[in-house]
Amino acid sequence: MRFTQITLTGAVATLAASPAFAASGPFFSLGNTDFVVLLGFIAFIGVLFYFKVPSMLGGMLDQRAVGIQSELDEARTLREEAQTLLASYERKQKEVQAQADRIVAAAKDEANAAAEQARADLAQSIERRLAAAEDQIASAEASAVKEVRDQSVTIAIAVARDVIAKQMTAANGSSLIDDAIAQVDAKLH
Repeated sequence: MRFTQITLTGAVATLAASPAFAASGPFFSLGNTDFVVLLGFIAFIGVLFYFKVPSMLGGMLDQRAVGIQSELDEARTLREEAQTLLASYERKQKEVQAQADRIVAAAKDEANAAAEQARADLAQSIERRLAAAEDQIASAEASAVKEVRDQSVTIAIAVARDVIAKQMTAANGSSLIDDAIAQVDAKLH
């Protein structure tokens, strides 16, 4: 109650004081504006404490601090999750890069192996074709030699027949036939 009286007194003093009395006379007088301002300030502070404004401000500041702390905690949690996710993606990226390197190396190895196989197959094909060509050449050579021999035999027989026909008489022919029969008879028995 006393606080209310001081507040009312301060309000009346504030209204009663006029600029003509500003800062004149003793300090503890309602005619001194400095004293009136001091009383008004004290009354204002009293009203603030009466309506528990400082505790309300403290509560609001505490709530704000709790809100800020929770936001900071959430931000910290999000940051940790983001760092974990980043590390996971970096690890996956390294694994994918390693797998890609392995795939490229395997593809190079397969390509080299395929090239070696193609070279080997080409060499074998060339060898087979050379062997076939050599066989054909040998066959053609043998055929030509046989043909030449057959032709030579045919010519030799024809020449021998002509020579024998010119030199042979009937008596010589009969004796040659008798000798041939005797040789055949000796060889067969």
